Amino acid sequence: MATTLNKPDATTTAAAPASEPAVRLDGVSKSFGRPGRSQLVLDGISLDVAPGEFVTLLGASGCGKSTLLNLVAGLDAPTSGTITVPGGRPALMFQEHALFPWLSAGKNIELALRLRGVPKAGRRPEAERLLELVRLKGSYGKRVHELSGGMRQRVALARALAQDSRLLLMDEPFAALDAITRDVLHEELTRIWSETGVSVLFVTHNVREAVRLAQRVVLLSSRPGRIARTWEVDIAQPRRIEDAEVSALSLDITEQLRGEIRRHGQH
Repeated sequence: MATTLNKPDATTTAAAPASEPAVRLDGVSKSFGRPGRSQLVLDGISLDVAPGEFVTLLGASGCGKSTLLNLVAGLDAPTSGTITVPGGRPALMFQEHALFPWLSAGKNIELALRLRGVPKAGRRPEAERLLELVRLKGSYGKRVHELSGGMRQRVALARALAQDSRLLLMDEPFAALDAITRDVLHEELTRIWSETGVSVLFVTHNVREAVRLAQRVVLLSSRPGRIARTWEVDIAQPRRIEDAEVSALSLDITEQLRGEIRRHGQH
């Protein structure tokens, strides 16, 4: 069944009612290949992300995490099951920043604002506000080659936020960064999530990253991806990777992840 994106018209509000989830997956399965020779990648995924909730999807390589995110983003359709996003199309942030190198940081953000329908006169002020939100005040005119890896990901985050979606999808956005830069961006993302109230569905294969950021960690099994287990992360923010509570829960989740890998014969 096709993905459902409930897009508000001019007579309705863009925000979903508080009682509705930011996204609902109901029995979602995905296969690739021809009939009779298809491979089942995701099997019967049912998951709600509440308004303002931060959820991480965790699992071994090839378990279908990115595929699931693409389905929620509307880039592909599930083979069966439904995906409902009451607030409209979500924003998506990739592992690579995907900025246009011929545009400045500010103009990259303005492009998203233009596609959203923001009038020209309001684009630069909003782009500068978003750059300030991600701690890049004064960087409007900088070209992509003038920015560090961490700064580029901040611009990419600002561009995603420019879409004004109530659901932010993040596909391993910090995986290519060094440990110190990643640590700083963990802090920044937690702050921005807290300030904006946006719902986040964050894909990672890093257990400690998952625990540091999320309110809830969802572990996917492999071949095909199914929800193996979930954890509520009852640890006060802000957190650090080295915190004792983060480490303890990470060890528990890591053991479960190793068990899933052994069960499915991955190496």
